[in-house]
Amino acid sequence: MAVTPQTNTTLAAIAEALRDRDHFVICGHVSPDGDCLGSQLALAVALRQMGKKCVCVLAREEEPPRDLAFLPGFDGLMPAAAYKGPCEVFVAVDVPTTERVGDAARLQAAADLTVTVDHHAVPTVMSALSYTDPAAASTTMLIWELAAALGAERDRIVATCCYTGLMTDTGRFQYQNADAAAFAAAAEMVAAGAETAAISRHIYQSRSLASILLEGRNVDHMALAADGTAALSWLSLADFEACGACKADAEPMVDVLRAIDGVEVACMLREQSGGEIRGSLRAKGDADVAAIARAFGGGGHTAAAGFTFCGTLAEAVSALAARLGIEELCLPAEASL
Repeated sequence: MAVTPQTNTTLAAIAEALRDRDHFVICGHVSPDGDCLGSQLALAVALRQMGKKCVCVLAREEEPPRDLAFLPGFDGLMPAAAYKGPCEVFVAVDVPTTERVGDAARLQAAADLTVTVDHHAVPTVMSALSYTDPAAASTTMLIWELAAALGAERDRIVATCCYTGLMTDTGRFQYQNADAAAFAAAAEMVAAGAETAAISRHIYQSRSLASILLEGRNVDHMALAADGTAALSWLSLADFEACGACKADAEPMVDVLRAIDGVEVACMLREQSGGEIRGSLRAKGDADVAAIARAFGGGGHTAAAGFTFCGTLAEAVSALAARLGIEELCLPAEASL
């Protein structure tokens, strides 16, 4: 355990506070991943076992990753902007700041009680009750503990959601955060009914053809630093259209770059509508990509981080190339070096 100075309570105290409430809105971060959705859905199941009313909202009106559609409760996810019901308690999971809860910020502001359970260390507090443990490999590890503190049955459904978050945030238990505590938690989840092979198949062995085509574009655009330790690539809106791909199809792309022998830092830039570029960073070894993300207004973990760049795709590519020491690259069509 390595709780941050911003932590002002315990999971046991959070459980006690939740027992006394009835209506819950559970939200994660924009561009939700396996840990985000797994945390939301697992906590909702645990609270519903206790007779509580819960809704899991999406921070933005965006399609959640299709490879997570197998998760129990996935079909009940709804955009925060569309939710008009009560919000007695707003629980933020896997998200450290109000900016990252997107459209759900209005629900957070209206709630009688706000709670955060997370593993992202930031210097601010956004909830009345805040528990953040950056040593936890995933937020679902903390939700797994919270479910026990609530006295909920950690059944197959809770285990499936929590294992999904743990597996994805550790990169199939390959990242530096896959420590003894992560494996111990995984063992508990498997014992409770999480089917590891089935979960892995849904996420890693069910890629769309569009995603494979997009990977070709990713490789075509790739540039390496002179010493081969950094890799950068990008995908434009035109690439997505040409491949018939959606945002979720790009999720594996940064890991393709990181998998190259010798690469220590990988960066994937994805053009979004509205003049924003989403950057994903991954590291091997001791490289700290969170520091790079912070330089562009983002954040995350040492080995996995992200940021949003406001500007053109060409500007983003140039800025990241300069940061990573990459001199020879192919810029998007709208600009040149």
